[in-house]
Amino acid sequence: MEAKKVVFYDGDCGFCNHSVAFVLKRDKTKSIYFAPLQSAYCEELFRKNNWTTPDLSTFYFVENGSLFQKSTAALKVARYFSFPYNLLRIAWIVPRFLRDWVYGQIAKRRLRLSKGFCVMPGPTERARFLQL
Repeated sequence: MEAKKVVFYDGDCGFCNHSVAFVLKRDKTKSIYFAPLQSAYCEELFRKNNWTTPDLSTFYFVENGSLFQKSTAALKVARYFSFPYNLLRIAWIVPRFLRDWVYGQIAKRRLRLSKGFCVMPGPTERARFLQL
């Protein structure tokens, strides 16, 4: 299971759920899986790998056993998007401290940006949501 590409998100955050829906729709490879930060799967994986307890305001992406967070995680995920959304990768030219500052500003306001949205995956997408 650890070889999977997994996006971890705050399952109680409408903005985060919108982000998951965005990735689901644009993942051309259909190879990215999803798990809420509040899930037993997340807890077990972070514990097993001795990673710091996840912060609910942070977007995480696991790929090839490596953990990425914040803007770096988002840009890693963008590599799997179809055109023209894969062009978001151009943001790699921006220094990480600036990307993460912008990320932090959005994360601070995430609960106000979009309330009450929940991802309702279809039957084919449901298999990409991991639980323990």
